[in-house]
Formats: sequence, structure tokens, C-alpha cells
Amino acid sequence: MSPFSHFLYELRLRHQIRQSELAELLGYEQSYISALEVGIKGPPTEEFITKLIGTMALPPSVQLELRDIVAASDRKLSLPADSPQPLYWMLKGLREQLDNLHPLQVKLIQDALAMRGSLVDPQPEPVRRIKRRRREEATM
Repeated sequence: MSPFSHFLYELRLRHQIRQSELAELLGYEQSYISALEVGIKGPPTEEFITKLIGTMALPPSVQLELRDIVAASDRKLSLPADSPQPLYWMLKGLREQLDNLHPLQVKLIQDALAMRGSLVDPQPEPVRRIKRRRREEATM
């Protein structure tokens, strides 16, 4: 189940309305709402999201969460044409193993992605030079 499917289902239950009622409020077919909730359909259009926000009177914090959830539910990936070859090969390997990834592997990948800011090479500390003693001071 996608993050959006789960969100829509939970939202509908919190408001205690049926799929058919939500569909009528939004101007869509009940079968479309059902397909969204079980994940048969990908994330909905911006028009659907706007109607859902208005109809359910979602507060700004939930609207931001919803938009993030919709983005996380996108099942398609497109690489920029100038992407480096290692990225293509990494994604090929990921596609081939996607159905067999262990939850720990998923967690490791998420942790690696979260490291992005910490991988910037820090500026090396300047070399501290020890001051030489003057000859006069050394002989005293």
C-alpha cells in the first residue's frame, strides 16, 4: 500500500465517511476512490488533491504532509539525461532486486541517502607551525 493509499483511507475513517460519500463530495466515482485506497491507481492529480484539501478542510500542516505523501507515492522515476553511468547501473541493480529487498537493506539505503549533507569534504585545518626559538633564547 502506498503512503497516499494509507493516508486517504485513514483520512476517510477519521471523518467517518464512506467511499461513496467521499466520491460524491469530490465529484469522482466511488470506484476511483477505491482504486486509490488499495493502490491500484498511482497518486492522484493536483486537481484531486486541491479538491480533497478543500472538501476535508485540511489545515496547512496536513496539506504539507499530504503533498509530501503524494510525492513519496510516485512509482515512476526519470533520470536527467546527463546522469553519470554509475547511477544508471545502481538503479538497474535496485530494480532487479526491488521485490526481494530485506527491510534492513531498505533502512540502510535510507540511512545512506540521509547522509548527503555530511559527505561534503570539510575544510582541512590549517597546519600549525611551531615557532622557533631565537638562538639567543636557546642558549640561555
